[in-house]
Amino acid sequence: MIFKRRKTYYLYNPNTLNYERVYPSRREKLRIVVRHLSIGVVLGLLFFFLMIYYIPSPMESLIKKENKLLVTQYEVLSLRLNEALEVLDEVQIRDEKLYRTIFQADSIPASIRKPGFGGTNRYEHLMNLQNHELIVSASQKVDMLSKQLYIQSKSLDELIALGKSQEERLKCIPAIQPISNKDLKRTASGYGMRMDPIYRTRKFHAGMDFSAKKGTDIYSTGNGRVIYAGWKQGYGKCVIINHGYDYKTLYAHMNKFKVRVGQKVSRGEVIGEVGNTGKSTGPHLHYEVLVNGRNDNPSKYYYMDLSPEEYDRMIQIAENHGQVMD
Repeated sequence: MIFKRRKTYYLYNPNTLNYERVYPSRREKLRIVVRHLSIGVVLGLLFFFLMIYYIPSPMESLIKKENKLLVTQYEVLSLRLNEALEVLDEVQIRDEKLYRTIFQADSIPASIRKPGFGGTNRYEHLMNLQNHELIVSASQKVDMLSKQLYIQSKSLDELIALGKSQEERLKCIPAIQPISNKDLKRTASGYGMRMDPIYRTRKFHAGMDFSAKKGTDIYSTGNGRVIYAGWKQGYGKCVIINHGYDYKTLYAHMNKFKVRVGQKVSRGEVIGEVGNTGKSTGPHLHYEVLVNGRNDNPSKYYYMDLSPEEYDRMIQIAENHGQVMD
């Protein structure tokens, strides 16, 4: 067994002609101790700083792990917000192009649907955070989604209200033929430029003529209130019904009235009989549809009375440019 011993120093003494052991002085001993302590302290400090800067503590490792998880969650959140904004954009397009068109609602400007955030930097407090670009981007998307959802919610509330009122509106809009004409054989002349049967000149015909025997029932084409029942120059005995929603219908050359002014009528209710009064060349009904005070083609308002095939035939017959009966 070998024991390691500390170094022993000897010095040759010429007087005694021997090597004599040299013992260090206190000062040398102190210097040796200080040197060793200094080396130990330096090595200790070096190890300590290496531990701090290169070897993370358990707490630092946990914080870094949590920060990495938070960044991942923000990235996932950002992707989901993008998907939500895309879905909302599709809903807004459908709302604008379809629903608001069907219900004849006013368009919502893009400046209202997708408002800005004003001139102030509302995300300045986030700029000092690590990964602030990702955090600010996600915050902006949340604000955009929140504002656009609020506008879309208000739009849907408006459409629901319009839908409830639309049921009554659909009952009032003219939607059937004014006489029984399922086989379309009573369609005499349509809307547009026609040959006048008396003056033999082309003139604008503001309605449609239906040939029928005297006494044939005439029906109201939509719910409304009678605002005129009397003689009208050129039209003879005439009834005008106000259906509301800017729609009116006129029934002319009648033989007999079955309604009075102020009376409410329903779609399909008999309001009079076909006649030959006024400027007329034979028993028939002259029928007009007025929208916002202007004549419109009545053939556009038979959609509840005819199948698609029958409606197509009606349009073709109504396009006839022959002679009218009044």
